[in-house]
Amino acid sequence: MKILQIINSLATGGAEKLLLETLPLYKEKGIAMDLLVLNGKENPFLEELKKLDCCMMFSLGNKSVYNPMHIFKIMPYLKKYDIIHVHLFPAQYWVVLAKLLSFSNIRLVFTEHNTSNRRLENKFFRFLDRLIYRGYHKVICITQEIKKILQNHTDLSDSIFIVIENGVNLVMIKESDSLMKNEINTKISQSDSLIIQVAGFREQKDQPTLIKALQYLPNTVKLLLVGDGILKKDCEDLTKKLQLQNSVFFLGSRMDVPQLLKTADIITLSSKYEGLSLSSIEGMASGRAFVASNVPGLSEIVKGAGILFEQGNSKELAEKIMKLLNDKVHYDLVADACQIRAAQYDIHKMVDQHIALYESLCQA
Repeated sequence: MKILQIINSLATGGAEKLLLETLPLYKEKGIAMDLLVLNGKENPFLEELKKLDCCMMFSLGNKSVYNPMHIFKIMPYLKKYDIIHVHLFPAQYWVVLAKLLSFSNIRLVFTEHNTSNRRLENKFFRFLDRLIYRGYHKVICITQEIKKILQNHTDLSDSIFIVIENGVNLVMIKESDSLMKNEINTKISQSDSLIIQVAGFREQKDQPTLIKALQYLPNTVKLLLVGDGILKKDCEDLTKKLQLQNSVFFLGSRMDVPQLLKTADIITLSSKYEGLSLSSIEGMASGRAFVASNVPGLSEIVKGAGILFEQGNSKELAEKIMKLLNDKVHYDLVADACQIRAAQYDIHKMVDQHIALYESLCQA
């Protein structure tokens, strides 16, 4: 059984990090699995995967992932594998079109990672999506909610969709050590309270609300923003406009996220929507209190464990943070509940479910 994973790139993101963490686990379990990226531009995740030396890696170049010429570049790979597992749009489209044009019998699997995208609101794309999703033997939905959304969007048979929740490496997070706070930045003192968010700077993520919340917090509260993306400059400009340069620190892409989570006092995820957020699970697994926006993909995971706030309400977010910092009993109850909740999302369980799916497709 030979499997090829295809994704747009390994730039910072949940689906990308998931591949970085699972590919070595598949190798440990004796599964022959390789990786193809539409854009092979160097980045920390790609460099780390190369160091792990756990799979063959292929790149279609450094051009835009939206270039339809990728369809023809993908075609030769269809002959070499039993199953191709695809992640994210537009790779989702290009692989199906490559299969159709080459008359291949390759078995295709797609994982839907988000509860929302612009195509869901567009009638034309609804028609196209129905055709594209039909090209997959199985569509993995990472939550029941996503399954319901896709069934309504595509009107396809229930048998195409399967729910397999994403997971995180709980052992890695548990065994990670914290850093000294001034190791992160010399402007931070050990007595400061640290808030951290790990997320790419794109429209889906709502770092501006988190930055604005700093206006209502003491100057001893510092915010760490981990990640990169097209909206990072906008967030830096907002920080300057609010004169919060000594309180907000942009750390870029980091490979020591577990250590940073252990160093923080409160972990947040201010987002407009999620699928099944790996960042939220990692945050809850770290033993720190977790605060998130009350939106699809987060509320289901966090409710009853972490703290939820109204999306976009920076003042409410600040109030929730202050209560955690000022009330140790409340803080400890939240942190303990978060760890218990995160234990449900072990990455090894997810990998075993994926392998069982691959085997069933090969035997069909």
